[in-house]
Amino acid sequence: MTDIASRPAMIGAGWRARAGWRNPLWLALPGIVFLVLFLAYPALQLLSLSVIDPQGGGLSLAAFRRLLTTPVYLRVLTTTFVVAAQTTALCLLFGYPLAYWLARQPARRQQGLMLLVLLPFWTSPLVLNFAWLVLLGRNGAVAGALMALGIDHPPDLLFGRGTVLFALTHSMLPLAVVTMLPTMSQIDERLPRAAATLGASGGQRFWRVWFHLSMPGVAAAGLLVFVNSVGFFITPAILGGPQETMLSQLIINQIQKLQNWPFGAALAAMLIAAALLTCIVYDYAFGLSSVSGGADAKTGRRRGWPRRLGMRALAGLAAATDAVDRAVGGHRLGWLLPTYAIGLVVLSLLPIVAFIPMGFTSSNFLSFPPPGFSTRWFEAYLESPVWIAATIRSFGIGLVTAAVTLLIAAMGAFGIARTESRWAGLGFVLFLMPMVVPPIVIAIALFYLFAGVGLVATDLGIVIGHTVTAIPIAFVVILATLKGHDWRYDQAAATLGASRSKVLARVTIPLIRKGLFAAFIFAFLQSFQELTIAMFIGGGLKTTLPKQMWDDVNLQVNPTLAAASVVVMVVVTGLFLVAGRLRMGSSRSA
Repeated sequence: MTDIASRPAMIGAGWRARAGWRNPLWLALPGIVFLVLFLAYPALQLLSLSVIDPQGGGLSLAAFRRLLTTPVYLRVLTTTFVVAAQTTALCLLFGYPLAYWLARQPARRQQGLMLLVLLPFWTSPLVLNFAWLVLLGRNGAVAGALMALGIDHPPDLLFGRGTVLFALTHSMLPLAVVTMLPTMSQIDERLPRAAATLGASGGQRFWRVWFHLSMPGVAAAGLLVFVNSVGFFITPAILGGPQETMLSQLIINQIQKLQNWPFGAALAAMLIAAALLTCIVYDYAFGLSSVSGGADAKTGRRRGWPRRLGMRALAGLAAATDAVDRAVGGHRLGWLLPTYAIGLVVLSLLPIVAFIPMGFTSSNFLSFPPPGFSTRWFEAYLESPVWIAATIRSFGIGLVTAAVTLLIAAMGAFGIARTESRWAGLGFVLFLMPMVVPPIVIAIALFYLFAGVGLVATDLGIVIGHTVTAIPIAFVVILATLKGHDWRYDQAAATLGASRSKVLARVTIPLIRKGLFAAFIFAFLQSFQELTIAMFIGGGLKTTLPKQMWDDVNLQVNPTLAAASVVVMVVVTGLFLVAGRLRMGSSRSA
């Protein structure tokens, strides 16, 4: 007689056999081929340019020698990695308490607050940084507030390292929080309580239990923030001075203005090397699958002196925390964490809220608060063929990108979620790879590839580039949705005679439709606010809305830019809130 306990597994195996899904990993093949063709191959092609002599065609390290021996380039290289490391440290320092507070909130309140935390991340970096440019200017709101406090000569807040770090941290903080939160939410609250029953103090419970268990999420946040910061150029270009020039700005100058591909490729190679080295170190310590909140972190690899040193550091922090608690009375400071968290959320939303009145200014210049109310800049935006064409193109490219991304990411997520193949891990890493390759590298690699096949200055070329960058977020959203899906419904339908297509159309897709729609919206938002791909692949002829905004920032700054930015913010905010509601609904139904 067959063991009753084995029947569910037999039913599942029989369902997969009947549905023809013995190894669903083949569904990820289109996505893998797409990423190999438009990510891996162009990146390798670009790297090859950095070691080829443009004169003789042989191997040469002249570009790297120039990079590593010229003082000005060494300074830019150092600035890039120092600023990225400082931004990462600040995001972890300020983001950890916020993520810790969110993890301890009820599920519904947590999801609502996460919408507010993530809203700045999905708002165009151009809008955020230009808002800070106005707010922190000599005649801005911050200078006015300092003068109201009695400071007659406020310091110049713009075009320095501090401002660049502040704005970069503001842009990257939501990414750090949303990466740490899943790991924290999975920590069993009974473990700190069990430590308390064994005599552990409050400091020991936090540092040696909670913080120790949250380390995979902290490290994943550090990985993503560092990689994104290394390749970020909008903030230093708008808010930084010559001393804050970063590698991405140098790459843009070498490729677009000087057409120096070998040296530009060598600069890109440095960004790729930094990203890969960071990923290798993280994968060795935790496993790359934990980036998406997976539980299979390779904590067993952390052995030897690093682990002992880390545990001693945690013990020291626990002792220091207990000493402070005894000195000031920790029970009286319970208000401090929620006040800090709410204040940080309000600060993160400040540039979004402040930029809206700027679009309705009656002045010919951007200022906050505006001297008067007027809609003439919106009228100028609506009457401008250039702005309207860029807006229509952004919507069209965004919709096509979202549809293609959804198809590729959904097939890949389904295949990887349902397979037991050992190759699933490799497919998982490949689908996440666009997230850890700097966007500037993806843009110039595709530009070089498309220049040879006639896809530069075409909408199709921009769609392909946007799809590459949008795949990871859609893949993660759908994979998380599938992890919460009850596959017994599909199995039951198959055992009752439903074909593979009917199971998919009448059971699987209806049950995960909210997650699919949320992934579609996130892919659209990624395309709608993306600038780097449009700068290169657009070729100056196919201008999207972010590219037109970037041109306006560099050529002529007037309130029409603010009006266009308000349009972008309304679209992004509305769609983001809809996607957030869908994610909340899908998680509750799961």
